Amino acid sequence: MTAPHSPGSTFRPAFWRGFRALLPLWPGMVPFAAAYAVTARAGGLSIWETQLMSLTVFAGASQFAAAGQFVGGGLPTVAGALGLVATTFLLNARHVLYGLSLSRTLPLPWGQRLLAAQFLTDEAYGVTVVAGPRDPGGLSVAFLLGAELSLYAVWNASTLLGSLAGAALPDPQALGVGVIFPLAFLGLLVPLLVDRVTLLVALVSGLGAWGLGRVLPGGLVILLAGVGGALLGAWITTRRAARSGDA
Repeated sequence: MTAPHSPGSTFRPAFWRGFRALLPLWPGMVPFAAAYAVTARAGGLSIWETQLMSLTVFAGASQFAAAGQFVGGGLPTVAGALGLVATTFLLNARHVLYGLSLSRTLPLPWGQRLLAAQFLTDEAYGVTVVAGPRDPGGLSVAFLLGAELSLYAVWNASTLLGSLAGAALPDPQALGVGVIFPLAFLGLLVPLLVDRVTLLVALVSGLGAWGLGRVLPGGLVILLAGVGGALLGAWITTRRAARSGDA
C-alpha cells in the first residue's frame, strides 16, 4: 500500500527548486543591496534601521529613494514623506500587472496571495512564470515562495554585509554586474517567442517601453507597456479567431 503524501512532502521539494532557480541572479543582487546599505548608513540610519527597511519594505528602488531622503537632511518633511509615498507607488506600479498575471495561472486563497505579494519581485515573477510550469509539480505556491524568498534571503544578507563593511565596498557600477538582470530577462523572454504574434507583441511592447521611459518613471512604464502589449496580443488573437470562423 502506498503511503499518502503529507502537504510538507510536496511543498518542500518544490520550494527548494524555486529557491535554487534564482541562484544565478544572486551575483547581481549582492552589490546593489550592499550599496543601499552604504547609502542608508551615510544618511544617518543605524545598522538595525537599515536592516529593518530591507526586512519590511524589500523593494530596492524604493529603499534607495528613502535612503536618499535621509542623506538630503535627516527626517523628511510631511510633503517629502508624501512625495516618497507617491514615488514608491510609481516605482512599484508594475506589480499590479504581475499580480494580475499570476492570479490567472496560479489562483490562491487570500492568505497565500497576501504572503506572496509581500515578497514579489521582478526577478521572482519572471523566473516563476517561465520555469514554474516546467517544474515537476507544475506551477505552485511552493515554487513561487521559494523563488521569492531566495532573493529576500540574499538581499537581506547583503544589506547586513553592506551595513557592516560600509565604505570599504567597491562601487557596484564599477563591477559591471548591472548587466546580469537585463541578460537574465532576455534569457527568460526568448523561449516565449514561439510565433509571429508573440514576437510582434514583444517588439511593440519593448519599443513602447523605450519611448515611455524617456518621460515616465520606470515602474509606470512597465505597467503601461505591459497592458498595451496584452491588449495588442488579445486584439490580434481575437481577430484571427474571427477570420477562422468566417472561413
